[in-house]
Amino acid sequence: MTGQSAPPMSRTVQLLGYAGLLPQAFALALFMWGGEWGWVALACAYAYAAVIFSFLGGVWWGQALASPNAPRWVFVAAIVPSLLAVALFIPWTLGWPWPGPSLFWLGLFLMASPLVDRELSPGMTKWVRMRWHLSLGLGAMTLILGMLSLAVES
Repeated sequence: MTGQSAPPMSRTVQLLGYAGLLPQAFALALFMWGGEWGWVALACAYAYAAVIFSFLGGVWWGQALASPNAPRWVFVAAIVPSLLAVALFIPWTLGWPWPGPSLFWLGLFLMASPLVDRELSPGMTKWVRMRWHLSLGLGAMTLILGMLSLAVES
């Protein structure tokens, strides 16, 4: 997937991209407010992070399909986010400790996800840079919510 050049990135695209951090920021604020809304915030934060992580897998799948030179590992990497999102949800269905550990791991995986983008789109530095910002931001807020949740549980 080399040889791609980055198309221009409009201000609107940047604003819309960074606006994607707002739901997690709102969930973090709601959790900090406390009370019963704190647990609603954790569930919403998990759902949002899991949906975005799964979406990234779909993006990778699409990129791989669009490139005849895509490495085969991309197709495996593309299904991992959805499988992890479901696997990290299972503890809730079984009554095990949730959502703290699941949020923690989901946050770490989100923060690492731009490594795949960097391999898939080496020439699209503006886009990959924004992906780093978005993934690190969403991943960090998700990780913080997980740690705060674990602290409240203990």
